[in-house]
Amino acid sequence: MRVFRQLAEQRGDGFTIGPPKSDAGKRVVVIPDVIMPAIGQHMSWVAQPGAETLVFATPTGAPLRHSNFRQRVWLPALRQVGLSVIHFHDLRHTGNVLAANAGAGLRELMDRLGHSTTRAALVYLHGSDEQQRAVAEALSQLTTDALNPRPAGRSGTQRARKRRGAS
Repeated sequence: MRVFRQLAEQRGDGFTIGPPKSDAGKRVVVIPDVIMPAIGQHMSWVAQPGAETLVFATPTGAPLRHSNFRQRVWLPALRQVGLSVIHFHDLRHTGNVLAANAGAGLRELMDRLGHSTTRAALVYLHGSDEQQRAVAEALSQLTTDALNPRPAGRSGTQRARKRRGAS
């Protein structure tokens, strides 16, 4: 997905379209293949054809108003799947945690989120029990390897001498 502009809703004043807050906000976000069918279906329902269409739009392609989206779409969807009320923006935090758990480093997270400073990116970086377990398992393996070194194998020369002696 190519991000090159942002849409901002001005209370009582409509919408403005302009560049992202920083140059880092202009970016390409690679979306996991497993999600692409759902995004394709979503885009066929709500978007007008074209490379510069809005991802979140009305069926006619117009920008969504925050209050309309929250009341008509977001809250009913949360109720339907049995989730407590969360903010749509919380999905940004969740996506960042999932990317970090998948192995993304701080630089990759900054690039995905469009942040130019580590401080901004760290706001979205949360620890997780899953990641803590993965770190503990890796440390355990390193410790086990250090405490139980494998016996040194024979060198190539030693193996060759043994073969010659056996002939």
